[in-house]
Amino acid sequence: MKLELNKLKGVALLLLCPALSTHAEASNVQEKVLANGLKVLVKEDRRAPVVVSQVWYKVGGSYEPGGITGISHMLEHMMFKGTQQYPAGEFSRIIAENGGQENAFTGSDYTAYFQTMEKSRLEISFKLEADRMRNLDLKAEELEKELQVVTEERRMRTEDKPRAKMQEQFNAVAFVNSPYKNPVIGWPSDIANYKVEDLQAWYQQWYAPNNATLVVVGDVDAQQVFKLAEQYFANLKPSDIKPLKPQDEIPQKGVRKITVKAPAKLAYLMMGYKVPVLKTAPTVSEAYALEVLAGILDGGNGARLSSRLIRGQQIAVSAGAGYDMTSRMSDMFMLEATPAEGKSVFDLEYALKQEVYQLQTELVSPDELQRVKAQVLANDIYQKDSNFYQAMQLGMLETVGIGWQTADEYVQNINKVTAEQVREVARKYLLEDTLTVAYLDPQPITETPKAGKSTGGRHAF
Repeated sequence: MKLELNKLKGVALLLLCPALSTHAEASNVQEKVLANGLKVLVKEDRRAPVVVSQVWYKVGGSYEPGGITGISHMLEHMMFKGTQQYPAGEFSRIIAENGGQENAFTGSDYTAYFQTMEKSRLEISFKLEADRMRNLDLKAEELEKELQVVTEERRMRTEDKPRAKMQEQFNAVAFVNSPYKNPVIGWPSDIANYKVEDLQAWYQQWYAPNNATLVVVGDVDAQQVFKLAEQYFANLKPSDIKPLKPQDEIPQKGVRKITVKAPAKLAYLMMGYKVPVLKTAPTVSEAYALEVLAGILDGGNGARLSSRLIRGQQIAVSAGAGYDMTSRMSDMFMLEATPAEGKSVFDLEYALKQEVYQLQTELVSPDELQRVKAQVLANDIYQKDSNFYQAMQLGMLETVGIGWQTADEYVQNINKVTAEQVREVARKYLLEDTLTVAYLDPQPITETPKAGKSTGGRHAF
């Protein structure tokens, strides 16, 4: 579901709430695990002579202890600074020289690197990725340069954007001991004090074949891809990856509220309820019911928030809801809205709570439930138009520990959701005692932000 306020988890700007593949499509995936632990997933899609290759590492912002928050994102930047075999700049130059596109993203639960190439160039991608998986050449002078880039990136994406700044403060209040309280890009003081030794230790700990998944989607032959993977990745040494300590969020015992003052044109409201996800729900049906609930509120122009708050009561110029069922740990069910002229964030808070109350007390009609399910199917078809998104779905599911096979079950489980289940999860989880509310109090805009230098497109999405 669309939502402007995702907490920089996963790839919010690219794919907030992915519609996973249907059974027939996902079952085309072929898997092989190399002796060193690298998992290789291949999905043949011959509609165009291109291939997408992605390497996913099981490490992100939620893995980081205090003092080095954002180091996964920093390492993502440094992964383009070269190895002995391919010095700084060579990776991107070679990909571009071969007509490809490449980038990377960091989230709370993963870090991923990808290339889109003409199908015959896949070997080039494998050669480069295998080299930097274990042979990164980290240099103090390169880190010094990139620290400036990341500091500027943080300024442009967070400090100069009131809603992003509010979202960061919201997360810090909503979560007490869950690592989701920290921004993926890191806190400023942590960024300023990274050392090469910190990056080297983080790289050695997590960047290993037995902590990675290689996903390939496109006009390829799976067996040939497996042979190429053996050729380039099989000799890489695995690491001793110890299981993470659990960091389950402590139960919330009452509503939390925060006001953030920042230069802005409009006020803004953000609300979040603590909810389970696929990995943590007592039954998976609850996660799918929450997914449908988000669709009822914000699943297109016919959804409740749009039809009631924006067009009906005309108290909001925008409103949204969102739920990420694929998080690694329990997360939040989010609501957000911008008040219309003459209305306040408190008017919107009341209206949103009324929508929640109605879901708790009244059953969704069969027609409305069917509309949401039809939208899910439409989104599913749309997503399959892109090799990148197909690969991303597989890589994300595997990396967060759900398993790529879950893609087989998405549509059928959505179709099983009943009106009674939607009402039950609303009653069970959308509770005042688990609610966090943030208000943006707009301050006068006295200075136009200065244009920042480019960060090369590599961001903590």
